[in-house]
Amino acid sequence: MLRLFSISVILILLSGCGNNKKYQYTSVLEGTAVRVPALIGGQIMELYVDSGDPVEKNQKIAMIDSTELIFQRQQLQATLLELRIQQEIAATNLEKVSADLAYAKEKHDRVLQLYQKNSTSQQNLDDVDNQLQSVTSAQRTARQNLQSLAARQQQIQAQLHIVDKKIHDTVIFAPVAGIITSKYCESGEAVMPLSAIVEIIDIHKLQTRIYISEKLLTQVKYGQSVTVLVDGIEKTLPGQVSWVSPKAEFTPKSILTPETRTSLVYAVEISIDNPDGLLKHGMPVVIEL
Repeated sequence: MLRLFSISVILILLSGCGNNKKYQYTSVLEGTAVRVPALIGGQIMELYVDSGDPVEKNQKIAMIDSTELIFQRQQLQATLLELRIQQEIAATNLEKVSADLAYAKEKHDRVLQLYQKNSTSQQNLDDVDNQLQSVTSAQRTARQNLQSLAARQQQIQAQLHIVDKKIHDTVIFAPVAGIITSKYCESGEAVMPLSAIVEIIDIHKLQTRIYISEKLLTQVKYGQSVTVLVDGIEKTLPGQVSWVSPKAEFTPKSILTPETRTSLVYAVEISIDNPDGLLKHGMPVVIEL
């Protein structure tokens, strides 16, 4: 009887241990790679970083030649000044034509009154009527000319804003903090618009991907905490499940899992905060679920 009791206790303990079974997966850490482009083309006047350099967000990386853009800006500013002078002349002309129109209307009204009293001829009335129409047309033309100059001014100002943005874009800044992993050009080289200058790996938050079997899928949840083991670091690090694939796939050949390579698995992405920079891009780790 005692032997049966002992066997039962052992089975219960083994059952309890089975429920707390830990699964380990070997994977590789990856940072977020950002290729920093030259938004405009031209010759690289200065390149302030090299491969392996750490950079902070908004740190200056490179500078493109802006000489031609500066000349374009000066030309647009001169055109804008000329337009403002033309607007002043057009406004003065509109004032004169408006005064002429007021006089033509007054004269027309007087002649009309005389005509109604049979004190002047039809020809005289027709003459002042033609004068009124002519001055009215001149006022409309003067107003349209002023509006056209205003529209042209807006166009030049828009072009000036575009050139100002391009001049601003000649200085290239780091969009994220990280490490320069690749440098695609050197100072003095000419680059095309939107071509990459450098690649930055953001290592402040790293990701890694593991593959789990279908039977473990129900045990993994979004936001779930996991344990990260790294060679050379005594303490374990926390990670968090950030993504679970909705589709099954065959295990990639480069991935090692406790299951066989031919089984269907689900990809799970783990996010790991790295504020102190202890972890590196490409570092192997063990994820424990």
